[in-house]
Amino acid sequence: MKKSIPAVIIAGGKSSRMGQDKALLPFGPFHSLTEFQHHKLSRLFDKVYISAKAHKFDFTCRVIEDIYKENSPLAGIISVFETLDAEEVFILSVDAPLVDKETIEKILNANESTLDVIVAQSPSGIQPLCGLYKRSILPLAYAQLQKNNHKLKDLLHLAQSRFVQFDEDLPFMNLNHPEEYQEALKLFEDL
Repeated sequence: MKKSIPAVIIAGGKSSRMGQDKALLPFGPFHSLTEFQHHKLSRLFDKVYISAKAHKFDFTCRVIEDIYKENSPLAGIISVFETLDAEEVFILSVDAPLVDKETIEKILNANESTLDVIVAQSPSGIQPLCGLYKRSILPLAYAQLQKNNHKLKDLLHLAQSRFVQFDEDLPFMNLNHPEEYQEALKLFEDL
């Protein structure tokens, strides 16, 4: 059964290390990483949105355009809660295509009413763009935005957060450089 909470793909980054917009890079049978992530999440959630600076996608999707000029996931998450009438939202980075259904369900199953956010933690550290965020985090997020501190890890340490432990880093592999993108394409083909 699909989850009634919305899912949001964060796809508004500059992609400076990749050298081109990674959200638009082809992945598997899909025209873009964004379309791949959208397809995957649409099988798990009733509503899937894309958070970005502008609608730049060539497939049918709902885009939440960033309200703030700052280019950061923090600004994107605030824009999501200002746009959607939702108490909680599952957030996933566009450049983490190996996050699977089991990973998402483990995070969602760790939810408790007293928490502001539940995110994955792998051996290499906290994975702030793979988790469940709640509206209750907004006051802290606004305060961080005012201080011009866009580090999600700093926000998570201020909030009531739960870090769900995972034994492997591979599912959370971020595609920041061309060689990571090529490696992910090969891993996806081997699955």
